[in-house]
Order: sequence, then structure tokens, then C-alpha cells
Amino acid sequence: MKSEIKSLPPEFIERLRGILPPGKFDAVANTFAGPKPTTFRVNSLKTTPGKIQETLEQHSFRIEKVPWCHGAFVLKDGDLRGLQAMDCYRNGEIYVQSLSSMIPPLVLDPQPGETILDMTAAPGSKTTQMAALMKGLGRIVANDNNRTRFFKLKANVEMQGATNVELSLRYGETFGRRQPDAYDRILLDAPCSAEGRFDTREPASFRYWKPAKVKEMARKQKVLLASGIHALKPGGVLVYSTCTFAPEENEGVLDWALGKYEEIISIEKINLPLLNVMSGIRQWRDTAFHPFVQLGVRILPDPGMEGFFFAKIRKKS
Repeated sequence: MKSEIKSLPPEFIERLRGILPPGKFDAVANTFAGPKPTTFRVNSLKTTPGKIQETLEQHSFRIEKVPWCHGAFVLKDGDLRGLQAMDCYRNGEIYVQSLSSMIPPLVLDPQPGETILDMTAAPGSKTTQMAALMKGLGRIVANDNNRTRFFKLKANVEMQGATNVELSLRYGETFGRRQPDAYDRILLDAPCSAEGRFDTREPASFRYWKPAKVKEMARKQKVLLASGIHALKPGGVLVYSTCTFAPEENEGVLDWALGKYEEIISIEKINLPLLNVMSGIRQWRDTAFHPFVQLGVRILPDPGMEGFFFAKIRKKS
């Protein structure tokens, strides 16, 4: 394990050892001390991957296709600042986004013509990705309750030309009550303790972490998930995702939802062509979870991806 890892909160490190499979700890922990590559996806509402690849290579960038995500690339030669100076970036033809963040919209699989809710949408990376997946057809309600983040969301939606997106500034907890059974699919990329983004080079990324924060976020996540389940149409799909390792915010939230809504929801299996994944854990310390939480998926961070968790929930017809 790299010496820099010792700067992370000791209790976080101890918890992480209890979550990861045997033999995985050092490799995962070392990712907190190393840079991640610049990755981006092509906005198919405005251009094509081939045109972007040609343009960037003409300007001495070298990029590599991501095999499991059409239109996604890793920047191999060149830097982020140089990429941001390109017209294709300024015009919204590409969107810089982490690879892990691209997965929840792929799992949700929104279809043209459907009605979609992105409950906590800012800054809009997944919203605009879904708009492209839907070919601009159908309706996406992109919501955020923070005014500053909302205007960042608005700017990105407009820059990306996502004309099928309707913006909403309100608490996600209200959708289930105000719009029951209204949405074909819902993305709940829940606010979380963001452990997957810890970086030893940026102490601010973990300065305020503490177990009490984990518990606070889990409470908020349960309220949002309950709202999402009520707002989802029978037969519809909700993808729940976080960028944290904490079982209380991942399997614990699924366990709570299954206990409360087992008569109307089920968790479905997710198949991903990735090696750095593990199933949801069955137990955390003295708490045993519902067996179906193992259908959740954890992305184990590696040099190219950050830690993530997601689950696919179906509302029974």
C-alpha cells in the first residue's frame, strides 16, 4: 500500500478492509493516490464518434475507444486543458465524464419516446447522456434542489442541445407524492458520502468524512428512493446509484427498500463486460442484508475508473 494512503481517515480505511474481497485492498487503496485519465463521451445529438476522433487526431490528440460504451474515449496523449480549448468541447459535441458515471444510464437503458425522471440531475452528465441515448425523443425531467447546481445543469443541457429535457428545481422527495406512477424509468444517482472520489492529493475530498455523515446520507437516500418507487410506473425501472463504498448507503438502502416495498419491487441482475466488479455484499458487520441485495453491483476502482455502486429495481406490474 502506498504511504500516501495513510493520510485518509483511519476509520474509512478500516471499513474499506471489511468491504473488499481478500487480496483486493492494496490495489483498490492505491487508486486513491494516483491520477485518473481524462475520459469523455461524444454527444450523438450533435456529431459522431468518427468525426470527433478525426478532429482530435488532426490536433495531435491520441484517444482510445472504450469497448463497452459506444462513443466513449480515453485521452491517451494530450491534456484536459487542451481538450477544453477545442471547439468540439466548447460547442457541446463532447462531454468530459468519468467512465463509472457513464454506467448507470446504460443500465437504465432509456428508450426514445419514454418519460424519464433524473431525480438528482446536476450537473447534467447523466441527463445529457440519456438524452443522446433517446435520440432526443421522448421526455426527460431533470431535477435538482440546489439553485447553484440547477443553473449548472441548465447550462449543460443547453450546451449539449438536449431539447427533450425539462428542468425542475425542487426536492426529489416530492415526486412520489405529486406524480405517482408517472415515469417509465427513473435514475436516482443519489447524493452520498462520495468515498469513491477520495484523492490523497486533494485533502478537501475527504476532510469532512465521518461515520455520522454516512448515516445522514443513508437517511436522505431512503427518502429519495421511496419517492422514486412511488413515482415509477408499474413495470418501470429505477436505477439507484452512488459513488461511495459505504454499505449503509448501498446494500443497506436496498435492504430497507426490500423490507418496505417487497410486494411491489424486485431487484434485477445486471450484466457488465467489466472485470473490476463485485456483487453487493450479503452482510456488513453484525447486519445481515436481504439476499437480493447481492444483485447490486460494485465497481472496484482501478487506474481508469472510480468506485461506484448501482442496482436495477423493477416495479411490479
